[in-house]
Order: sequence, then structure tokens, then C-alpha cells
Amino acid sequence: MPEKRDYYDVLGVSKDAGDKEVKSAYRKLAMKYHPDRSDAPDAEERFKEISEAYAVISDPQKRRQYDQFGHSGISGQYSQEDLFRGVDFEDLLRGFGGGGGSIFDTFFGGGSRGQSKGRDLRYDLDLSLEEAATGHETTIQVPRSEVCPTCKGSGARPGTNPASCGNCHGSGHITRAQNTPFGQMISTTTCPKCGGRGQIIISPCEDCNGSGRVRRVRKINVKIPSGVESGQHLKLRGQGEAGPAGPGGSAPSGDLYVFVNVRPHPVFRRIEDDLLQESHVSITQAALGTDLEVPTLDGRAKIKVPPGTQSGTVFRLRGKGMPSLHGGTGDMHVKLNLRTPTNLTSRQRQLLEELAKEFGEQKQGKSFIDKIVDEVKGAVQ
Repeated sequence: MPEKRDYYDVLGVSKDAGDKEVKSAYRKLAMKYHPDRSDAPDAEERFKEISEAYAVISDPQKRRQYDQFGHSGISGQYSQEDLFRGVDFEDLLRGFGGGGGSIFDTFFGGGSRGQSKGRDLRYDLDLSLEEAATGHETTIQVPRSEVCPTCKGSGARPGTNPASCGNCHGSGHITRAQNTPFGQMISTTTCPKCGGRGQIIISPCEDCNGSGRVRRVRKINVKIPSGVESGQHLKLRGQGEAGPAGPGGSAPSGDLYVFVNVRPHPVFRRIEDDLLQESHVSITQAALGTDLEVPTLDGRAKIKVPPGTQSGTVFRLRGKGMPSLHGGTGDMHVKLNLRTPTNLTSRQRQLLEELAKEFGEQKQGKSFIDKIVDEVKGAVQ
């Protein structure tokens, strides 16, 4: 187990920091690492760490104990539940999705204290660019464990009841106290006999073999908002694995995270909320001008190409890009590339050579056509 960091370092405050500074530091870090807000892989661990540090530093008695004896003075005096008791996290986290219960949910899994919630699940959903633009509603099938409908999660055969575990007296954990130079040290471990359930199954349910859980494939409706990007995810609370049974009943189910992957499009390239496409015009179209039709996500649009347009020119179609999750719509950018004719007929070559003479091109070295090819290559590069 890695050594615990200094609580003051965790919060980023000095040892003489006042209550207001400590509170402000905690709120800033909690907003950054709250598991409901952050996608960082270590968000939950960091949130636990800063919450524990605040619970100690914000309490005058615990702070004195910590300043005098360090981490050993805290772990020897307080159980983890005692550490957070009396701290008004609800007030601290109000306004950005947190709540008083969320601290205990994070540390103890909600439901009965000491139980962890069910395992979170991940589902990867592929979308086309068009589906990401308009929004998408679909039904996904998720294999997961659910509460056994036969025994209602108790694990006991219908008509029978589990017996209270005599080893932990139904609490699901064993608490031991040991006197140390720093005071009495209390340690709490999961009961090895009942595995933390607090109960012993005498007559197991035949459908779940006493586990209280069965495997099912659940159909879940998912609504993807318009403008979603690859890597973003939806969190569906309580749609993960069923929570384990314990002395106070079943713990809450885990959550389901639906991660979105937007497939590459054959025509459009997405850059945030804008779209980029490349279209081609002939030499005569670029020289004389033309009305060019280009595809968009909602049909076709016309671009007026003025005479003398150069290869690489970019035109913008306002509001023809991707919708934004924050409101508004991006633009479509159309880059025009010059298409050089190939496999010329003798008549076409003759006409181009006459045109070259009109432009004062000398028939020395490279031909007019070759020069056009070089110019196009240079523009593209």
C-alpha cells in the first residue's frame, strides 16, 4: 500500500492556513475531481484523498492530533466513518452536483455503511457522423448481474430466511481494538465467515445458488444528444451490476457508462463543430467561374466560384457544420482543388497550346500542360 501523502500537500495549503482557505481549496479540488464530473481515470481516488484530508484539517481536534502525531495519530483514533462524521459536505458541494450522501457513497458504496456498490459497466457505441449531428436514440443490450427475482436478492430459498452470522453478530465486519503509544488503534475488517453479508445462507436459492444475483441481458434505451463527439460518454445511474447483499440489504447498483465513437466520414472531416470537405474544379471552371454544388449534412448547397479562383481556396458555408452541445452550429469549409486534365485528345492539346500562345507561353522546356501540373502540385503542397 503506498504511503499516504501529507494532508496539507493534498489540499495545496500551508500548515497555518485558516478555515476559509482550507474550505476554498477543498471546493476547488472537489469540483475538479468529483467522480460525477471528471473523466480522469484516478478521479475517484483523488476525490477520496482530498475529502479525507479536508475531513481532518477542517476539524480542530483532528487537526491537532494530526499535527502532533501525523497519519498514525489519525488512523489510531478514528475509524473511516468517524473521520467524516460531522463534516457538512452537502453545503460544501452544493451547486455543482455533489451532496452530503455522495461522500459516503464514494467511500462506503451507499446503502448500508461498509458495503460497496455494484460494479460499473462500460458500453462502446458506434455512430455515423449524421447520427451524431441529428442525435440518436437506440436500444442497447447489456449483459449484467441483477437481483435474483426468486429470492429478491436474499440468496435464501423462498420460504426460508438467512441466519445472522454468529462471528460478526450480523454486522458484516470484525472490529478489533489495540492499545498503542499513540492511543487505542481500532481496525475493522470484513467478516471472513459471511464475506461481509452479515448473514449465513442455510438453504440457498436454487436459481442463484445463494448469491442473490443472476446474469441477464438487459435492453436499455439510450438517447444520444446532437453534437456529441468521439470519446464523450453518458452516465446511466444504477444501470450497472447489481450491488452485493449485506447486513442492511442490497447495496446500490453500479452505473453504466456509454462511450461514443463517431466513425470517420468518407466526405467530411470534423474539426470541433466545423466540417471540412474537399471538392474539385476543372481548369476552365476555375478560370471562368462557375456555380458548384457541394454536399452538406442536410442536402446539397451551391457555391459561386468567381473567375480566376486559385487551387486551395476555401469557401465557408455558415451554419452547415455540426450542432454544438452548448448551442449553435458550426460552419462547413469547402476547399477547392484544381483538377488537371489527363489523356488529352489531339484537338484538346491543340486548343491548350493555342491558349498557351495567347498567354505568351514559350514552347521551350516544359509544355503549358506540364507547367499547369507543376503549379497545381505547388498549390497543394
